[in-house]
Amino acid sequence: MTQSLNLGNPWQFWIDRGGTFTDVVAQRPDGSLVVHKLLSENPERYTDAPLQGMRDILGIPAGQPLPTDQIGVVKMGTTVATNALLERQGDRTLLVITQGFRDALRIGYQNRPDIFARKITLPEMLYEQVIEVEERYSAQGEELLSMQVDALLPQLQAAYDAGIRACAIVLMHGYRYPDHENRVATLAKEVGFTQISLSHQVSPLMKLVSRGDTTLVDAYLSPILKRYINRVAVELGGAIALEKDTRETSQETGQRPQLMFMQSNGGLTDAHLFEGKDSILSGPAGGVVGMAQTASLAGFHQIIGFDMGGTSTDVSHYSGEYERVYESEVAGVRMTAPMMAIHTVAAGGGSILQFDGARYRVGPDSAGAHPGPACYRKGGPLTVTDCNVMLGKIQPDFFPQVFGAEANQPLDGEIVKQQFSAMAEKINRGTGNKRSPQQVAAGFLAIAVENMANAIKKISVQQGHDVSEYTLVCFGGAAGQHACLIADALGMERIFIHPLAGVLSAYGMGLADLRALRQVAVEQPLTPDLLPQLQDTLAKITTDARGEVMGQNVLEEQIETLPKVHVRYAGTDSALIVAFGELSAMVAQFEHDYRQRYGFTMAEKPLVVEAVSVEVVGKMPMPAEPVENMPSQHTPRPAATVSMFTQDTWQPTPLFQRSDLRPGDQISGPAIIVEATGTNVLEPGWQGEISDRNHLILTKVSVA
Repeated sequence: MTQSLNLGNPWQFWIDRGGTFTDVVAQRPDGSLVVHKLLSENPERYTDAPLQGMRDILGIPAGQPLPTDQIGVVKMGTTVATNALLERQGDRTLLVITQGFRDALRIGYQNRPDIFARKITLPEMLYEQVIEVEERYSAQGEELLSMQVDALLPQLQAAYDAGIRACAIVLMHGYRYPDHENRVATLAKEVGFTQISLSHQVSPLMKLVSRGDTTLVDAYLSPILKRYINRVAVELGGAIALEKDTRETSQETGQRPQLMFMQSNGGLTDAHLFEGKDSILSGPAGGVVGMAQTASLAGFHQIIGFDMGGTSTDVSHYSGEYERVYESEVAGVRMTAPMMAIHTVAAGGGSILQFDGARYRVGPDSAGAHPGPACYRKGGPLTVTDCNVMLGKIQPDFFPQVFGAEANQPLDGEIVKQQFSAMAEKINRGTGNKRSPQQVAAGFLAIAVENMANAIKKISVQQGHDVSEYTLVCFGGAAGQHACLIADALGMERIFIHPLAGVLSAYGMGLADLRALRQVAVEQPLTPDLLPQLQDTLAKITTDARGEVMGQNVLEEQIETLPKVHVRYAGTDSALIVAFGELSAMVAQFEHDYRQRYGFTMAEKPLVVEAVSVEVVGKMPMPAEPVENMPSQHTPRPAATVSMFTQDTWQPTPLFQRSDLRPGDQISGPAIIVEATGTNVLEPGWQGEISDRNHLILTKVSVA
């Protein structure tokens, strides 16, 4: 796709580099948007998908430099670090820890993820070597044992000589008394380590194990992440310094585009500030931001996010502010870093269907992109996508024809019918239950829907939220096919689908603000005497966070500060986060939130402040979503009438092209609405309407 370059306004690129596909949403100089999708890995054609996506949109041939003077900003979410963690492909890392604790991270909390497993398979540790340091502070700050430098230095040198360049420093009580950690870091830098992560900077909180794991993740992933960032930056006309203390080399003025990355907490940050520990949910966080911002613009402020892709489904809850978790476990690694509260289940379009002789099973195994579902013409197994082909909810004639050896054939509907017929025969022989192939497909689909609905209940109903009052926001390539069924299973009556729902994670990069989060452990009773100390601590970390945001060309009037207090009952382990303010207001909010989540309060127990945190937001310009006048008369005409199996029968169903619909158009189910990045199915009893912002809003109008 070739575009004529306008020398007036710069282009913007918002990119989600996923595991299978890379989505690019570009804002042209005139403000209009263009969408492009390509494989994240295609070494025969290109070395980097985001850069190739920009080349494709701008019409720049391979080998020629990008016109960096025409690009204003590149905002990106990436799975580079996430994949490295999952595959254990990070940098070789040294762990430096207090003497006597070399196995503390291996031992962990001794919890059993599978309570009935006879053989416990422990995750592979991230560190290659461990050095124990003779040093010790007490919990009150008394230096029980001064640091023995003479014994430490040769051990650091030996690890360096062995080829290790990343170092994680985690000392007992270092989160509060960091002097010894700083001294170890000085020695490590003198030896030559290029990545040094200190626990009191990475995660200044109690709990040695999770603080240590978080610091290890940062040391393990940051070098890989920064090498990738540097490769992108070089193509954009600059280079990102890998060392924190040489950041000024990345602050060049001139025409170099600004390169920004999405953090797991849902905020953008400049490339040179992007760290390994903040990158784990880089892509999915963009989807949550896109969901929240587009739905809020449409007037929906209580929403459930439903992001269904090929391998998994991500669900999230939003009610006016982003929900985050401060403790989580990813790929067997415990982390204490703020991340979007996203719950993932192994139910996607590629989830494999199986009959085990007694029951239907959907997933957790996935057919992936290769071989993919049976209909992809690669000899793949039956999947959820094949269910929708079998039931007529996906129409091969109206699906991109990118399959087969020459990547120019439609989906193979015949092989789907053959395999479901064979499956129906197998079920009949095994159980005596005689069902038609389409009834079998509908049964598997019902199980997949139930799995996804249960995932939504975990982040809504089980947290005390009444989902019947919420709007279901669907995005991702497969969400629209199942939206009405999911809503019916949950008792929800409204669905919101943005015109860019298929690439909403990439679009979310363009809607996100700059964010800097800081947190510090407190661990003291919540009393009136504590408030001045909390205020002083918040002031210190706010100054630091504001400095980071303002250092990224954000004006004072664009900044918003959100101070928070993490409160729990004494003797319990789970803190709730409340806004900092008057003591009575904090207590009232805590009790309200606790009662909503757990159903009771414990008035006799004192409250403890576990930590304080602050979020500093640098407001970014938002892309415009133009409002169109609602026409007085326009009757949408279907592109075709097809047959769809729903409610246990075949029904004639109009199929519409989304591009043919206009604001004000209303469509009653059953119906199918096809667009460039997805297919939306209206089940009987649902009605769709195109809003003045070109949003598709589905409403439950009758009990089917």
